[in-house]
Amino acid sequence: MSTKLTEKHCKPCEGGAEPLSRDAAEKLLGELPDGWAIDESGKEISKDFEFRGFHRTMSFVNAVAWIANEEGHHPDLEVGYKHCRVRYSTHAIGGLSENDFICAAKSEALLM
Repeated sequence: MSTKLTEKHCKPCEGGAEPLSRDAAEKLLGELPDGWAIDESGKEISKDFEFRGFHRTMSFVNAVAWIANEEGHHPDLEVGYKHCRVRYSTHAIGGLSENDFICAAKSEALLM
């Protein structure tokens, strides 16, 4: 039995590891709620979140920042009045790692 992504923690990654293959990334993507996508290069996952105002958007952004600091794995965020685009990639390896999917799942859990 596999452990849910939200129950896992990120492992330190300073490089040297291989990024996930496209097939492995697609499999992990299937464990995330709808809306997450892998970019064409296979090096990043992202999702656009919509909110009912700036305050709710910023509350989400601050909670994602807290998760990022707890896990030691930080996303790129694009923030607007009623939306936030969250992008994860493991820069140290130039592609995706399980850490990206763990943090994406934990970001999603904020809205449940």
